[in-house]
Amino acid sequence: MNSKKILFLTGDFAEDYETMVPFQAMQMVGHTVHAVCPGKKAGDTIKTAIHDFEGDQTYTEKPGHLFTLNAAFDDVKVANYDALMIAGGRAPEYLRMTPKVLEVIQEFDKAKKPIAAICHGAQLLTAADVIKGKKISAYPACAAEVTLAGAEYANINVDDAITDGHFVTAPAWPAHPKWLAQFLVLLGTKIT
Repeated sequence: MNSKKILFLTGDFAEDYETMVPFQAMQMVGHTVHAVCPGKKAGDTIKTAIHDFEGDQTYTEKPGHLFTLNAAFDDVKVANYDALMIAGGRAPEYLRMTPKVLEVIQEFDKAKKPIAAICHGAQLLTAADVIKGKKISAYPACAAEVTLAGAEYANINVDDAITDGHFVTAPAWPAHPKWLAQFLVLLGTKIT
């Protein structure tokens, strides 16, 4: 297998499953994953949040786990990575206020490197202005932002994912099997 190096953007109150599962799954298949958050370095932790669907009008939120970052955001050089992953949850709403985060996303896009975003991760894609003309999924509450950014909102099932060019997106963590599988296709990863 051809091992890839993946940059993983996350932050305080990112969704727990959308942080833990992709981070571990990509390592499980042999890829190197650097989990970073602006203002933090390797060894620092973020607090995650557990979002669940319990019949309310929106998801419920509960405290998650402490997740240890393994790289420093300040050291990120896009040229050193093959792909980008973006966790959902509440982190994207404030990460998008960091200009360097948007610059990193724009560099990945300009190089046409695979970009995987789930749930509210699309808020970073919209803020970076990289999805015009693309079909992009996100948590339904982000549909207006996706449309305003010039993309077509993919209104798909919560357990589905969609690939358009070098982007693979999904509405929420129930889509992990399809989202991660489609990302592995973009990475050229073959599991036998």
